Amino acid sequence: MASKTSNNTGRYLYAIVAASETHNYGTIGMDDSAVYTISEGGVSAVVSNVPNQKMRPERRHLAAHQAVLRRLMKEITPLPMSFGIIAEGDKAITRILSANQEVFLKELRRVADKVEMGLRVTWDVPNIFEYFIQTHPELRTARDRCFGTHREPSHEEKLEVGRMFERMLNEDREAYTEKVEQILSEYCFEIKLNKSSKEREVMNLACLVGRKAQSQFEEGVFEAAKLFDNSFAFDYNGPWTPHNFVHIELAL
Repeated sequence: MASKTSNNTGRYLYAIVAASETHNYGTIGMDDSAVYTISEGGVSAVVSNVPNQKMRPERRHLAAHQAVLRRLMKEITPLPMSFGIIAEGDKAITRILSANQEVFLKELRRVADKVEMGLRVTWDVPNIFEYFIQTHPELRTARDRCFGTHREPSHEEKLEVGRMFERMLNEDREAYTEKVEQILSEYCFEIKLNKSSKEREVMNLACLVGRKAQSQFEEGVFEAAKLFDNSFAFDYNGPWTPHNFVHIELAL
């Protein structure tokens, strides 16, 4: 979306907020640039001036993007934009606000006075395969049948044990996630299950929670944790902007 302008600067887009008046947030943006709003109708874009080129996802840039969102979260719940969106100038931002006005307002109403909380549950064991061998007799029998003989198991036999382990891993994830979601649903407006990125990960939940109900959410996490033994670790975090609950394809 970036292209050259006469002053060779673009407008880096951090977020959309429900406001119609101009606001300045100080020099907290990319490369210590001033962050301010551009308004159209009932919404405003939170932006800063940047060289009108592609923004590299360097650590300092990512940190600046998140710092602006954290600043906004102190007062309101914004619609966070994906990293790297640069418009060619004020008029381009105004066009974005105008073309997406209804969608922005609808999403802003949906997340108003809410925050995102994360919950990650993992198997806290030295060896996840050995843990499943001890807790799943069917897998232990298959392992012993495959590796307990005096002959070298075939490649297919090894694959079969691996497939059985993978199936049981996913079945347990689904069962445990259902238990946790059943408890947390009383404390959340929405819950999203993100794909597990590591073998030891049981679940990775994003939860949309009332801004003033974070302590109740924490109580819900403790309540859910009581269903599990010491082989599991619960780690919750937040509050964050509702990244997992805002998906807007900008009309340009």
